[in-house]
Amino acid sequence: MKALLLTEYKNLEVTDVDEPAVGPDDVLVQVEACGICGSDIHGYDGSSGRRIPPLVMGHEAAGNVVRTGKNVTDLKPGDAVTFDSMVSCGQCEFCRSGHQNLCDNRMVLGVSCGDYRRHGAFAERISVPRRIVYRLPDGLPLEHAALVEAVSVAVHAANVTPITLGDTAVVVGAGMIGLLTIQAVRAAGASRVIAIDINDRRLKVAQDVGATDVINSSQVDAVQTVIQMTGGRGADVAMEVVGMTPTVQTAIESVRKGGCVTLVGNVTPTIDLPLQSVVTREIRLQGTCGCNGEYPQCIDMMARGIIDVRPLITQKISLAQGPEWFDRLYKGDPDQMKVIVCPQT
Repeated sequence: MKALLLTEYKNLEVTDVDEPAVGPDDVLVQVEACGICGSDIHGYDGSSGRRIPPLVMGHEAAGNVVRTGKNVTDLKPGDAVTFDSMVSCGQCEFCRSGHQNLCDNRMVLGVSCGDYRRHGAFAERISVPRRIVYRLPDGLPLEHAALVEAVSVAVHAANVTPITLGDTAVVVGAGMIGLLTIQAVRAAGASRVIAIDINDRRLKVAQDVGATDVINSSQVDAVQTVIQMTGGRGADVAMEVVGMTPTVQTAIESVRKGGCVTLVGNVTPTIDLPLQSVVTREIRLQGTCGCNGEYPQCIDMMARGIIDVRPLITQKISLAQGPEWFDRLYKGDPDQMKVIVCPQT
């Protein structure tokens, strides 16, 4: 079968690879759509350290069932499905206690980090365990369903944040996950959502998907603007969706005393923390990792239009166009949000 293979850093080739093995508890899926994630771009040049060539990347995907292992009886060929990006073991303490996202033995599709190599979905077909596969409802386009994984990150972040009906939330970073987080915190009950970014185009999309206010932090003091907008009080919660010192500090200083800052972004491994501000104002810092069982919730919200990914998809490309588009996204293309690879095209 054909796949987009990272043969060495900054070099992708469309090539023939072996068909994936299908175990007794597995599902073979024909990939119809797979989103290019920002983490794939960081893997493209090796900066993340988590995508060691040779590797087929890609973890945001949807498609149709081709065949199933002998123990899988509730799915049939032709069923439209998506699947989690994280393969948990189901046996460790965290899995048994319902925290599969913290699994001691977890693997991630399209990642090779030294401890394991798990090929991903920039390919014509992929084999995944039945336990991470979810059937899709009629009417949900596969290119939209490919983004359930990204939606689940935002929904999980909202789920672990103490949002109360009527709260004011700040979302720092209006990239892909930030735009989904805006929608998730609105659905969780926040009546006011203030989006902060340095890109006016992204801020316009933020308004389109539900932000009530936007702030371009390259033009004004974002923290002071939030304080003014909230009558000197500060926001109830902040979602940091970048992962750098300046944006984390903006999130922390934007919340009221006793507020919560949920850390979603992780572009940099370490940051400088304004410790005294956190301690003296009793700010809660909440980390969040991936998702933990939110796929059915996300699929339902997308099917009912509560979360809309349509404004975020800017291009659909073939496998053959993959190398060119990875290079383009790596160099920076401010007009792109989510590029979807369609391996059957």
